[in-house]
Amino acid sequence: MIAVVTGMPGVGKTTVLNKALEKLNTYEIVNFGDEMLKVAIKKNLVRNRDEIRKLDTELQREIQKLAAKSIAEKGKEKNIIVDTHCSIKTPRGYLPGLPIWVLEELKPEVIVIIDTDAEEIASRRAEDETRDRDVEKIEEIREQQNVNIAMAAAYAVLTGATVAFVENRRGEVEKAAEKLAALLR
Repeated sequence: MIAVVTGMPGVGKTTVLNKALEKLNTYEIVNFGDEMLKVAIKKNLVRNRDEIRKLDTELQREIQKLAAKSIAEKGKEKNIIVDTHCSIKTPRGYLPGLPIWVLEELKPEVIVIIDTDAEEIASRRAEDETRDRDVEKIEEIREQQNVNIAMAAAYAVLTGATVAFVENRRGEVEKAAEKLAALLR
């Protein structure tokens, strides 16, 4: 089975995923961006992840497709959780994190959005000194949350996957991890 787990920067997606994995020893987490980097390095196109976004758009799409194909192959042998973003905010608007050519390869059974209140996301981002995150207004965070919901619904229409939500409130990571684990059992 392939499951896609998404979440905005600052929502605690990685923390919830790692806690849920303790309960789901039959899954492997694969970060989609890391998989793209492996493909691009193997083709001698880049030396680091930041160089991928500077490649020609068609080349980026090919790398996405090859990364998705690699993940789908792994999914034939074991259960995979794809750690990715539902949307990517760019200066020109929101880019789908899972374009059709990726969805056609992955064929996910479930798409999970890990989320919480916009105010809580803003607070977590401000407190996280390990990352250099863009400062966004609460309204901007809410806007992307709405875009993520719309995109997840579109992804479900294209694949037949279910869409589920996991609330990750401050201090309740165990509860969020248990809900995610229950969705994937």
